[in-house]
Amino acid sequence: MRFTVLGKSPAYTDAGGACSSYLVEQGDFTLLVDCGNGAFGALRARHDYLDVDQILISHFHGDHVLDLAPFAYALIDGSPKDPDRPRLPVALPPGGAEALRSLVSTWGTAAFLDSVFELSEYQLDGRLSLGPIEVGLYEVPHYTLTHALELSAPSGRRIVYGADCGPNERLERAAAGAQLLVAEATLADASDEAGPAGRRGHMSAAEAGELAARADVERLVLTHFSDQLDPDWLRAQAALAYAGPIELAQSGASWEI
Repeated sequence: MRFTVLGKSPAYTDAGGACSSYLVEQGDFTLLVDCGNGAFGALRARHDYLDVDQILISHFHGDHVLDLAPFAYALIDGSPKDPDRPRLPVALPPGGAEALRSLVSTWGTAAFLDSVFELSEYQLDGRLSLGPIEVGLYEVPHYTLTHALELSAPSGRRIVYGADCGPNERLERAAAGAQLLVAEATLADASDEAGPAGRRGHMSAAEAGELAARADVERLVLTHFSDQLDPDWLRAQAALAYAGPIELAQSGASWEI
């Protein structure tokens, strides 16, 4: 199973970058995880969008979903007309289908989404079988309903994508012993976060390293950080607690397990 970064920016896009989006490939099956602003162009630079078999969305924030709209337009207007082409399945968190339709209705009819996408909503803390990939869904603390994703290859080897979240035991349990943990490192300093009623919705690189150490993962990839942060400093912060290999997500970076 191969995991490739299309975009790793936080809510504000890196210079020349894209927001959260990742390709997961197992054999001939291609899964797109999240599709934030700028992600569709990044996808097109590396992969034929007509070859995407499934889209999976971790949560409904703009930096994870906004490029579903240009993806839909491309399927309607930018590709050869094929009345026999099936609609592309899109798995959304509970409430996500109506939220997506409401979003695109602000500039026109939302009907175009359903003409090319087969929208469905997964269950809280459920499981999905997407082609050859088994997905475990783990609700994690953020500012909207959010699920971390445990992606299991047929071999049983696992990649865990934490989506956006504050430090939490559920992600730690999901990632226990995983071959690869992709964890956000949004905050330069955890004390900078001022969430509602003290709620945590993001992590620092140091906290991602602590979580990776407790979960005893084989490799840690930091993501969802701004290009305004020094990458060497981020890596050093994560290494304060985690002794394993630490890499930083960049567009086009890829790992195979």
